Formats: sequence, C-alpha cells, structure tokens
Amino acid sequence: MKAIYILPLLAAVSVYAQTKTSTPVSPVSTTVVVVGNPEPVTLGESDRSTAVMNTQKHPLAYSTVESYLRTDASTYVEQRGGGGSQADISIRGTSFEQTLVLLNGLRITDPETSHNNMDIPVPLVALGSIDILHGAGSTLYGSDAIGGVIDFVTVKPTHDALLLRAGGGNYGENEEAAVASAVGRRWSEMLAGQRDFSSGFMYDRDYRDEEGSSESRWQSVLGTTDILLAGDDRAFGANDFYGNYPSYERTKGWFASIEQDLGRRMQAAFGYRRHTDEYVLFRNDPAIYENNHIDTSWEATLRRHDAVGANLKLYYGLEGDGDGIHSNDLGIHARNWGAGYLDGTWRTRKASVSAGLRQEIISGGYDVTSPMLEGGYFVRPRIKLRAAAGYGFRLPTYLDLYYSDPTTLGNANLQPESAWNFEGGVDWFASAKFFFESTVFTSLQHHAIDYVRANANEKWQATNLSNFQFTGWENSAEWRADEANDIKASWTLLTGAQSALHGLQSRYVFNYPVNNASLVGTHVWRAGYMMETRIGVTERYEQSPYAVWGMAFAKEDGRLRPYVRLSNITNTGYQEIEGVQMPGREVVAGLELSVARKAKAN
Repeated sequence: MKAIYILPLLAAVSVYAQTKTSTPVSPVSTTVVVVGNPEPVTLGESDRSTAVMNTQKHPLAYSTVESYLRTDASTYVEQRGGGGSQADISIRGTSFEQTLVLLNGLRITDPETSHNNMDIPVPLVALGSIDILHGAGSTLYGSDAIGGVIDFVTVKPTHDALLLRAGGGNYGENEEAAVASAVGRRWSEMLAGQRDFSSGFMYDRDYRDEEGSSESRWQSVLGTTDILLAGDDRAFGANDFYGNYPSYERTKGWFASIEQDLGRRMQAAFGYRRHTDEYVLFRNDPAIYENNHIDTSWEATLRRHDAVGANLKLYYGLEGDGDGIHSNDLGIHARNWGAGYLDGTWRTRKASVSAGLRQEIISGGYDVTSPMLEGGYFVRPRIKLRAAAGYGFRLPTYLDLYYSDPTTLGNANLQPESAWNFEGGVDWFASAKFFFESTVFTSLQHHAIDYVRANANEKWQATNLSNFQFTGWENSAEWRADEANDIKASWTLLTGAQSALHGLQSRYVFNYPVNNASLVGTHVWRAGYMMETRIGVTERYEQSPYAVWGMAFAKEDGRLRPYVRLSNITNTGYQEIEGVQMPGREVVAGLELSVARKAKAN
C-alpha cells in the first residue's frame, strides 16, 4: 500500500529530471509576506514563520480554499461539510477558535461560533493569495490570534478579461464560476461569482455553496481607494456533524469594506459583516429543534508609519471593533472594544529587531495588553536565525457563552483565553531555487476554552482550562527548478499536554495531529499543460495515520482550457473530525473559457 503513495513522487521527480529549460526563476527569498508584519516584506526580511499561497498561479488545480490550506503542514483542516460548506482551521495544534481569519487585513471571524469562520464571502476565483502566520498575532490583529492568522487577499486585475468555467463529476457534483474585470488608467473593477453543488456522497451530506463579489479600485491625489462588496449562501446536510442526528444547516452572509490611502504613510479602513445561521437538528422535522442566529461585526482602523533615521521605522494605529447577536437560543447581546498599538522595527542588511505593544479595552470591564518581540540575524549570507515571543488572546464566542441544546451547554462565566507563544528557527536560502526553514515552538495557554464532561451520560460543558501547552517542530522546503517545475514539502510534529483536563473527556483538545505532512509537485509543459500531484499524510492524537492523494491536469494557455481534478484517488476512509466521514474518490472535469485584452499603456 505504501508504494501507491510513492508513485506520484517518483513521477514528479522523473518529469523534473527530463525537463531541460533555461527559463529564469524568481528567487524564493523575494516572495512577498504581508500577514504578521505592519507592511509587506520579503520572505528573507520576515522574522516569523509564515506560508504564502499564490491562488492565481495554478487556479484550475484547486476547488476550495481548504485544499490550499492543506498544503501547509502547520495548518490542520477539520472539515465536516463538502465543498466549502464547513471547515474548522487549527494552526499548530491550537483549537479552531484560536485562529483569526482576515479578508484584506480586516476581521471576518464569526462572533456566533468559529465553526463559521471559513464562510469566506469572496469567490475563490477572485482571491490572489492566502497568507498564513504561524503563532500569536494579537499585537497587530487583536482577539483570536492565538494559534495564528489567515489573511485572504483579493486579486488586483491588470487587464480587461472575461473568464467562464463549468465542470461536473461524481456525487452529483457541478461547479460554475465567472469573472469579469475592466482596467482603466486610474481605476479597475472586478465582478466574480462562483457556485458549487453536490447531491452528497452519503445520506444528508449534500451541499450548495454560492459566493459573489464586486471590487472597485481607483487612484486619486490621496492614493488608492478600494471598495469591496461580497456575499455568500451555503446550505448543506449536516449528518453526524454534532452528534448522531440527520441535521441541516444554512448560513448566509455579506461583507462590505472600504480602504483609503491618506497619503503615502497613512491608511484608513472600515469593514462590516452580517451573517445568519439556521440550524435544524432533524432535517425532516424542524419543529423538534431549530436555532436561528443573526450576528454582525464591524472594524475601523487608522494606521500610519514613519521613518526615524535610516534603519528604524515606527508603525502605529488605532482600532475600534464591535459585534452583536440576535438569536432565539443565544439571546440578544453586543460588545465593543478599542485598541491602540505601536511597533518599532530596526533593520539592517544582516539583522532586524521588532518590538510591539497593543492595549485593548473591552466592554464589560476587560483590558488586555499584548506585547511582541522578534528578531533575525544572518549568520551567513544565506543562513538566517530568527526568534519570536508574543502574546495572544481570544474573547469567547456567543455560542461558548450562551448555547444550550440536548447535548451541550455554554457558560456565561467564561474568561477570555490567552497564551504566550515562543519560537526559534532557521531559514536557509540555499540558492534562488531552493529554500528551507525549520522552527521549534511552544504555546503556553491560560483559560483555554473547551467542552468537557465527566462521562458519556453528561452534557458537554464549556469550561476554562489552565496550564495547557503545545510544543512542536515544523519544517518546510521549496525547490523551484525553473518556472515550469516546483516541489513543496512540509512536515509538523506536535505534542500536547493534556494534564489540564484532570481526567475529563474533551470534545476538541485531543483532535490535533501529532504528525502532519504535505508534498506538492507541479510541472508545466511548454505547450501550456499543467500537472500537479498532492499527498497529505496525517496522524491524529492516538489515531491511525492516513494518507490522501490527489492530482490535477489542466491546460493553462489559450482561450479554451480543459481540466480534470482527482481527489482521494486511493479511496481512503478517514475522518478529520471524530465521527464525521469524509468523501471517497472524487473526479471532476470541466472547461474554462478565458478571453483577455492586453493591459492599457500608462
């Protein structure tokens, strides 16, 4: 059986060995990193462990944002629904509630329940990159950034274009997408829509996901103005999602934001999100038990940076946030908070040091101080040592505080979670073609929130746990043989301290992977055809390891672009959440029509 998973790696190596091309390669060290830094920096300048995924490079190879996230071994996807219906994201073993989700740098984390954090309102075809920060990020981003931060960044069009895509496959699956963009001398507009549908691989596991967005940009004497409007609608069968029930759920949301440059050194931004969640315990009889939730959230920021001498920059800003909920089960609640932060970065060709501090004042009598310190030093021209220490915190969701159903109880007396994160690592820029990084980290958590019970006859109760710890070792490497060939590999080893449970049963603490690995190989032929193979191997705590293999073939040049995606080729039976079975082998084939006009000369 192991030989089955070695085959795609051997095939990829064979292709690379046969390729003879002198196509120039962009140095790996010039990859731009946005998340975790006050302004964009290159990978060589960043002192944090990050992952950057270019979603426009081979877009026909991926169907969901979750499929991208699985290529980062420190990011564990805990998926229930098919397509993009529902997936929880855990970074470095922390709970899915301890991952902050951003859209263009603005918060879209759901205040009702973090189960809805991945309801990304922008279609995948309109995203340009997915940036992941491993470790605490509360100094820059505030609440929820304990385990890490994921920033979904929209793409900026460069020319007039029209893209239409349609495909279908087994399990009654079909997908459609459309993108239209127009570009002028000082403005651009992009309209995008996407729909994914499946009748389900088993009873009550059907889904329908729809997203649409409009993004307008223009230049003025002040700088760039960016207005984004987006919405999504997701309906899905939730069989076994939260227990042995044939449930149904539908979530809908819309998001609006405006970002405005105020000269070269200052930017203001505002974002607003509205989200609804309808949950039915027994799909065919809603009268037995049904919950309806409406939640809203907003964020306003003002950011500025100034140079102090040749090597020192100061970044500082103010932020206001608020959220609220109106629910038949959770009640009516609201809260607001405000923050100010200051970050100083000193950088030379060989060394860099950053220190930051954030002060948060939260309605209800809370205040939180989040410090951060990080630095890096090139001991040799191609070898960099780095270290970081930071503090993260999270406010409980409204579900954590007030939820009640036949199996689960919230806790209105929960305290905010907090954690100290420490890491040290090395980056090796072996050449323009090869990059390797290795990081050792630990997270010391206080008041961590989990759902626990003494035995199976009791309800799950939301509880604060103290003295909880995760320690791990993450490694990643990338080899860009040339612009046509790329291999990425990553592996993360985790261990957790469960002594804080004191013999209680836990709903979420034990779900982390002790081993998680990913291998991705891509080859592009000169005729414009692309092949990509992906293997993920996961071993959850006290569970047997499993491997999932997928492949994609597509034509990336020309107006007509056929594609084929194969998922779980070996038909592996596995679960990312205990008791929730994942789909077997899937095959989707389709055709994309792309019409573009060259960019206008400035």
